[in-house]
Amino acid sequence: MCGIVGVISQAPVNQLIYDALLLLQHRGQDAAGIVTMQGNKCFMHKARGMVRDVFRTRNMRALPGTTGLGQVRYPTAGNAYNEEEAQPFYVNAPFGIVLVHNGNLTNAHALKKELFDIDRRHINTESDSEVLLNVVAHELEMAARDLPLTPEEVFKAVRAVHRRIKGSYAVIALIAGHGLLAFRDPYGIRPLCFGKAADGEYMVASESVALEGTGHQLERDVAPGEALFIDTKGQLHTQQCAENPTLNPCMFEFVYLARPDSVMDGISVYQARLNMGETLAQRLISTMPPSDIDVVIPIPESSRPSAMQLAHRIGKPYREGFVKNRYVGRTFIMPGQGARKKSVRQKLNAIGLEFKNRNVLLVDDSIVRGTTSKEIVQMAREAGARKVYLASAAPPVRYPNVYGIDMPTKEELVAHNRTIEEIRQFIGADALIYQDVDAMKRVVAALKPGLAGFEASCFDGHYITGDVSAEDFATMQEQRKSQGDEEDGPARSRLALQSRTEG
Repeated sequence: MCGIVGVISQAPVNQLIYDALLLLQHRGQDAAGIVTMQGNKCFMHKARGMVRDVFRTRNMRALPGTTGLGQVRYPTAGNAYNEEEAQPFYVNAPFGIVLVHNGNLTNAHALKKELFDIDRRHINTESDSEVLLNVVAHELEMAARDLPLTPEEVFKAVRAVHRRIKGSYAVIALIAGHGLLAFRDPYGIRPLCFGKAADGEYMVASESVALEGTGHQLERDVAPGEALFIDTKGQLHTQQCAENPTLNPCMFEFVYLARPDSVMDGISVYQARLNMGETLAQRLISTMPPSDIDVVIPIPESSRPSAMQLAHRIGKPYREGFVKNRYVGRTFIMPGQGARKKSVRQKLNAIGLEFKNRNVLLVDDSIVRGTTSKEIVQMAREAGARKVYLASAAPPVRYPNVYGIDMPTKEELVAHNRTIEEIRQFIGADALIYQDVDAMKRVVAALKPGLAGFEASCFDGHYITGDVSAEDFATMQEQRKSQGDEEDGPARSRLALQSRTEG
C-alpha cells in the first residue's frame, strides 16, 4: 500500500505536494519522493524515511515547477530497503515520463521478461512500479508514433496498458510538455480520486482527505478502468479505457488502511467502520451474553468507530484503556548487543484504572499474525482484568494478499488452518469473536448502491483478477525470506506496527 498525489497548476506545487503527502503518511512510512516539472525539465528528490525527514528546506528549494507528483511508499513488491526503489520513477523516452503507483502487479515477472525480449527495455530494479512505467512508456510510444500526442493517443496507450498488465494499480504520471495522466485498474481495487481548487488547479490523490486538507473540492473518484488526462492548459479529458470494468474496491481499505475521514468510491470510511461495529455486536450477542462484559476498550487506532458502535449496541461503557506512543523510534544495534525486537509495550501502555477487576472486551480492527493480540491480551491481564475477551471487526485473515497489502505468507497467518478455538487458545483470550465475512460485505456495500462487490481475498480466498497461482505464492514467500528483517529500518507496515501493522 502506498499514497500517491499529482498536481497540475499555474503556481509552484512543491509545498502543496509536501502537504498532501503528510495527509497520506498513514499509507506508507518507508520512503517518500516528490518530482516537479518546470517547462520540460524534471526535478526530483526521494529517499527512505518519513516525509518530514526526507524533505528539508534545501530539498524543497530544488523542486521548482507548476506540475508535480508525490508518493509515500510502503513496499509490497521489490526490495523494501533499496532506496533506488523509492518513487517516483523516471524514463526519458518517449517525451520524458515520471510515474507513481499504488498497488501490485501480479504479472510483473512475465512483463519484465517481455519488456527486455520484445520491447527492448531494461528494468534496473525489482520494483513492479518500474515495470509499469516502462509498459506505459512503450505504449505511449506506439500510440503516438509519427503523430502529435493528443488525448486520444494517450487513451489509446492506456487501453493497451490495461490489456498487458494484471493486478491492482492506481497510477499518476507526468508526460513532459504535455500534461498529467491518471488511471485505475479495471476492478478499482486501489483507490484514486480527483478534485479541483477555486483557481482551476487539479489534484489527483489516493484519498479524499488529501484533497480536502489542501483546499480542493472533491469532484469524484476515478472510475475503474478510467483514465484522466489534464493537459498543460488545465483542460480535463476523461475516457473509459477498459473493456469490462467493475467496481470491487479493497475491503481492507475500509477495515484498516484508509483514514476514517476519507470517502472512497462514495463510501464514508468512518460509516463503514460504524456499520462493522453494528454487525460485530450482533455476532457477539449470538456468541456470548453481553452481561458478562463490564467495559469495551478499543486497540488504537482504526478499531475505535467499530468499538464505539459495538458498545452502544450492547449497552456497555466504552473506554480508552490504551495510550499509544506515536514516537517510537528506530532500534539501534549497539556494540555488544544482539538484535532487539520492538515490543508492543513500547507502542501501547495500559491504563490500569480501566482494567482492574473488570471483564474487558478488547476490540481490534483485524488479527493477522496474532502475536500482537497475544501480547495485548497479556497486558490487559497484568493491568488487573478478571477476564479478557477479544473481538475483531474483520473476519479471520486466512489468505495472503497479492494486490498491494503486505499480508504475510499463509504460514504466518494465525487463522490459516486453525479453528477459532485454536486461535483463541494461541492468543490467550477468554473468548474470541470474529466478524462474519458476508455480513461485513453486506453492511459496507449498503453504503454504495450498485457496487459490484469487494476485493476481499485475504478473508475469502477469492482473487478477483483470476491470474494468481500457487507458484505466485511460492515466489512471494521466497522473496520475503530473501529480504529478511532489517532491524533499524522503518516499521515494515501498519500490518507490523501491531504485529501486522503500515502503508
